[in-house]
Amino acid sequence: MAKLNVNPTRMELTRLKGRLKTAQRGHKLLKDKQDELMKKFIDYVKRNMELRKSVEEELTVAFKNFLIARAVMSSEVLEESIMYPTQKAELEMRTVNIMSVNSPIFNLIREDNKETSSLYPYGFVTTSGELDGAIYSLQEVFDKLIELAQVEKTCQLMSSEIEKTRRRVNALEYVMIPQLIETVKYITMKLDENERGSRVRLMKVKDMMEKQKAIV
Repeated sequence: MAKLNVNPTRMELTRLKGRLKTAQRGHKLLKDKQDELMKKFIDYVKRNMELRKSVEEELTVAFKNFLIARAVMSSEVLEESIMYPTQKAELEMRTVNIMSVNSPIFNLIREDNKETSSLYPYGFVTTSGELDGAIYSLQEVFDKLIELAQVEKTCQLMSSEIEKTRRRVNALEYVMIPQLIETVKYITMKLDENERGSRVRLMKVKDMMEKQKAIV
């Protein structure tokens, strides 16, 4: 591992030791964050799979009923029957922070038509029972669809955050920390070498002074 290009001084050694300590502490925190994110991500993925399976089954039933209704009813009557819905809905969104991930929270607000509280926007004379079943099934699955969108978006955001955290952990673990360790070793060896050289020179000077005193 290549060392950093720095001057081998005690001041630089102290500064690099501080950076190394900070990098090691940051690496531990990021590693813990990555592990916790993975646990939460797995939980959300399991919930996503459960919701998707349930939603697909219920939508299959609703679409099947719609197809049967379309087969037994004329297109004009079918379109006229569902043209004016009896309910309106608004979707509110807020976010909640999960391990630095701004996860969306969707809230569906239904507004019933004051003129009628019925789910079905048509009379029952010219329509089929399958159309009633399809509309009821869609009504029941709608909340799950909203939750599924919420969970899938959270999974997507968490996946992106896990990837970012993984890159930071790897950069610290395999690049920055080894470089700092190598540089600290290099500066320590240089300083020790300079200290030994200075000691040898002092000993030689002392010997020369003692020899001069002996001659005098």
